[in-house]
Amino acid sequence: MAGLLAAAAALRDALSAFDPALVTGADCVAVVEQLALTRKACAAAEARAVVRAVECRAHGGRGPSDAADWLARTGGTTVGQARAALATATAAESCPSTRQALAAGKLSLDQAQVIVATEAACPGSEAELLETAATASLATLRDRGRTRRLEAMDREVLYARQRAARRVVHWRDDLGMVRLEASLMPEVGLPLVRRLDAQCDRIRRAAGHLRHTEPRAAHCADALAALLDGAGTATATRADLVLVCDLAAYRRSRAEDGERCHLLGGGPVPVAVARDLTADAFVKAVLTDGTRIDTVAHLGRHIGAELRTALELGPEFDGVECVEPGCGRRHGLEWDHVDPVANGGVTSFSNLVPRCWPHHKAKTDRDRAAGLLGGTRPP
Repeated sequence: MAGLLAAAAALRDALSAFDPALVTGADCVAVVEQLALTRKACAAAEARAVVRAVECRAHGGRGPSDAADWLARTGGTTVGQARAALATATAAESCPSTRQALAAGKLSLDQAQVIVATEAACPGSEAELLETAATASLATLRDRGRTRRLEAMDREVLYARQRAARRVVHWRDDLGMVRLEASLMPEVGLPLVRRLDAQCDRIRRAAGHLRHTEPRAAHCADALAALLDGAGTATATRADLVLVCDLAAYRRSRAEDGERCHLLGGGPVPVAVARDLTADAFVKAVLTDGTRIDTVAHLGRHIGAELRTALELGPEFDGVECVEPGCGRRHGLEWDHVDPVANGGVTSFSNLVPRCWPHHKAKTDRDRAAGLLGGTRPP
């Protein structure tokens, strides 16, 4: 223990003396990567030490008796953040691989929280999510963990809980702005955000290079105002709601174990609800034992409706995100030809991947530098 305390003190002294101006940019990259690992390992060790100190009643006289209050006071965080950290550290004791990754600084407490919560709801998911955490963003990890937990629930029970949780509240903040907070049923919320994202993308494209002067959230506010005013329009190439359902389940009006019935980006729904939704002209239904869409290919850039449907489903039939490792963006995506059209690449399922605008531009720059954009473009 004396060695650990001495090492911690020595690290603090070294950090205090660190001056980035005195080292190279490459050295700073190495410092950032090592400190990230150290920070995560420190947070995990701190939480585990707090749990042990409280068990031993050893922290008396040093502050609040509640463990979360004490950790929040000591670490300069909120009580909610401290309580979440302690809960994660405790739960990780039942997930050995996650506990080891935490101790080594390979996981943050936020990442570990997703993994232990999902493992509790879906035993056997730990290894898959640890692999995801190693290569993807926290947002992607949260998406996949949530998907697994929702899939593990009974659809009828989930739908009833969602309906009971629906709410919209509004208030005015200190700046006089009108603030909104909403929890909407997936079949209500998804069409809304789909139209909102499409209108926001339109506004950002129209802004050109000036789009970087304001955040996307500001343009989303403009998009919402346009939709409420009737000035915005839905995108012409997408349905407002995409339903994915196994044909057998759809025909019998119920899904059995292992059969799909969910809204793209919205999670599982009862088949009865899915059948009701298909009466809406703004719903696209995908029955998964139909045409093999991955065989569709042609020259030129145009993406046909059938191929676009397959692409937008994503590899797990739950939507797409930027393919660049660690990105995880889900809006403002563009379909990029892996082998450029100018180099003879075809418009096919296997040659198209989603990229956010910055990563698409970077890929185009790499293709140009490699001489792949100098050929004659197909019609």
